[in-house]
Amino acid sequence: MQQLDLDISGMSCGHCIARVKQALEATAGVRVESVKVGSAHLAFDPAVTTPERISAAVTGSGYVAHVAGAAA
Repeated sequence: MQQLDLDISGMSCGHCIARVKQALEATAGVRVESVKVGSAHLAFDPAVTTPERISAAVTGSGYVAHVAGAAA
């Protein structure tokens, strides 16, 4: 498992946190460690998924996600 931090824009409340957490938990190979307004910390299996797929899952739930520290 590899660690991944996401910066997430568009979040403002507990409902947003729940929606992002649900999207991440539905992504194969992902173990959610924490989600808070504006970010998520998780572990993922690189044999199963990629950071790009994980970001796309969050984006599909209505928010914009970028790998923390990566050029936007």
